[in-house]
Amino acid sequence: MAARSRRRWLVLAIGVYAQAASCAFLYGLPSLVPALRADEHLSLAGAGLVVAGPTVGLLATLIAWGAAADRYGERLVMAVGLTLAAVLVAVAALAVPGLTGFVVVLGLAGAAAASVNAASGRIVMGWFARDERGVAMGIRQTAQPLGVGIAALTLPDLAAHAGFRTALLLPAALCLAAALLVLLLAADPPRPAGGAAARTGNPYRSATLWRLHGASALLVLPQFAIAALAMEYLVGQRHWAALTAGAFLAVAQVCGALGRIATGYWSDRVGSRLRPMRQLAVASAAVMLAFALGDAVAPWLAVLAIALGSVITVADNGLAFTATAELAGLSWSGRALGIQNTGQNVVSSLTPPLLGLVVGASTYSIGFLCAAAFPVFAIALTPVAAEYRARRASPAPVG
Repeated sequence: MAARSRRRWLVLAIGVYAQAASCAFLYGLPSLVPALRADEHLSLAGAGLVVAGPTVGLLATLIAWGAAADRYGERLVMAVGLTLAAVLVAVAALAVPGLTGFVVVLGLAGAAAASVNAASGRIVMGWFARDERGVAMGIRQTAQPLGVGIAALTLPDLAAHAGFRTALLLPAALCLAAALLVLLLAADPPRPAGGAAARTGNPYRSATLWRLHGASALLVLPQFAIAALAMEYLVGQRHWAALTAGAFLAVAQVCGALGRIATGYWSDRVGSRLRPMRQLAVASAAVMLAFALGDAVAPWLAVLAIALGSVITVADNGLAFTATAELAGLSWSGRALGIQNTGQNVVSSLTPPLLGLVVGASTYSIGFLCAAAFPVFAIALTPVAAEYRARRASPAPVG
């Protein structure tokens, strides 16, 4: 069986690196904000506009890239998208002087980099059999924190010595190297002629995938509630030193990345993605409530909730991606992963400002009490029974 080929681990490694390289650009720009403001003489709002540019481009093209992967294959889509992203980032850094044009070109680069989000997940799904797929997707999901970590460790120092625009050449080079690796060493998974892999009917004719997308989008809110506000809470409310808070959260992020892999292993062992996902939704709601209670009466509980929440609230992400591709079938998985990613990115973009408004107008307790409602809704929305029926009807692996 192709899914048992030894090559699958090489393909997974390339997919992780490609995703990390794109994330170093897409989500690593905040680490360059001080240098950006100094070099370009921008306000904080202007710097925020620059940082948002790639994400806007990403949201605009995720579904289109997924459809392209369904039709033309993952390898071509990833290689083309990464190459375009590398070229566009380099052009923005070296040849676009004005802020408006700079942001537009970065947005186009983000649109190109979006190719990796759908295609890298799809290629992993195709190469791994059902009983390994949870672990494989969990490993793949560590790419985002890895890419952000690479950016945080390298870009500020490079900008300090060579300037903001020169620092952008590093993520451009990472994307170009990833494109070459994909082109030379990656391969599209075989596409079996029978079983679930060959399913051609539109899976969106039923409500199952829509429910899954909705539940996973709801579960993004607790994740970004902690990601966006934990640092400010620890420093501003609990009066921790910034260095101490940063180290605490860095360790929590590492634990969160490991938790994604462990959750994938869990789902492989129990033969379900959505039962663990629903149980994690219960745990996410409990963490949000624990934070709200801790902020009100017991600060140590709020700190513990941040630590636990940094692991629990990110653990479901790989499960949702795996379930999406499995329920969609190989012929639709690229588009389905694009839709999945779009919904999650919309919620992740809206969470920090909206939750910040709630907290600013009231308290952290009230804000996180409101946040607890979202995973509660996700518990009811997660289509566990539909997954069970789909597995009984189609026991063969997708890949």
